[in-house]
Amino acid sequence: VQLQASGGGLVQPGGSLRLSCAASGFTLDYHAIAWFRQAPGKEREAVSCISASDDGSTYVADSVKGRFTISRDNAKNTVYLQMNNLRPGDTAVYYCAAPPAGLSAYGCYPPRYDYWGQGTLVTVSS
Repeated sequence: VQLQASGGGLVQPGGSLRLSCAASGFTLDYHAIAWFRQAPGKEREAVSCISASDDGSTYVADSVKGRFTISRDNAKNTVYLQMNNLRPGDTAVYYCAAPPAGLSAYGCYPPRYDYWGQGTLVTVSS
């Protein structure tokens, strides 16, 4: 089971990026997938989550609401995080994560996340 996060980079304030979280070894549509971020010197923060496909509910942190959108493409076994109107405060390493199989009933609030991508760096700076 592996998650591969990609799509980070350097962008100016107000710009956009789309992060991808591709899964191998399991089928994403049976799992909730969450995006977390961690900035230097700060605690890890939950950014957004999408429940398994039979539910499809989403969570978006207040700090990014209206700017970030999470979606999934089951055919590509990939979850995306579209980030618009980026701010310097969004600078962080972004990680995608999935809970173990069997916890889909918890939606975006499972007791733990067992599978983590390697992280992709987003830098928002002029």
